[in-house]
Amino acid sequence: MKEGLHPRQVAILRILKRGVEGLSLRDIAQEIGVRSPATVSHHIRQLEKKGYLRRNPLYPSDYTLLRDPVKDVVYVNLYGWASCGKEGFLSDSNILDRVPLSTRLFGVTDRSFLVQARGDSMKPAIQEGDLVLVDQQPRVETNAMALVICEEEPRIKKVIFVEDRIILVSLNLAYPPEIYEKGEDLVIVGKVQSVIKFGL
Repeated sequence: MKEGLHPRQVAILRILKRGVEGLSLRDIAQEIGVRSPATVSHHIRQLEKKGYLRRNPLYPSDYTLLRDPVKDVVYVNLYGWASCGKEGFLSDSNILDRVPLSTRLFGVTDRSFLVQARGDSMKPAIQEGDLVLVDQQPRVETNAMALVICEEEPRIKKVIFVEDRIILVSLNLAYPPEIYEKGEDLVIVGKVQSVIKFGL
């Protein structure tokens, strides 16, 4: 038995190593002799936490078995600045790389993804080349920093809601605010969680 693993976790690893596609949590629960798929989900999270699995942040059921345990690390998709709307932006064809990040250090969740900052509109908080960790969600609170798709173009801005308007604010005062009516061609993709400074 692998050191520090519950017998059910060992059994789950054996099942996943077989590489059977389309295996549900319910299927695994039946095979290891437990009633609830939630039990399997718990043990899978523990296996990921202990470094035996790597989970795709955007596809939680997509796991890669790791040969050697890696503590507290998940691989996060890094997306390019494709001008193709929300769906195109988060498509597999727009993934540039997968970047290993500490879940505890950077607050990575199963909805997290990365973009590399471009331009100087969000200086001094975000510099050109910084990696920006975004939590995918369709709504953010006012004054939050967010990744939005605006007129088919992805941008990182501070978002302010005033009645029926959405104001996109740059931190660099050289850029004036942009005002949009709700329902116009503007989609919130996610909230900025962390900024990883270029070169770190």
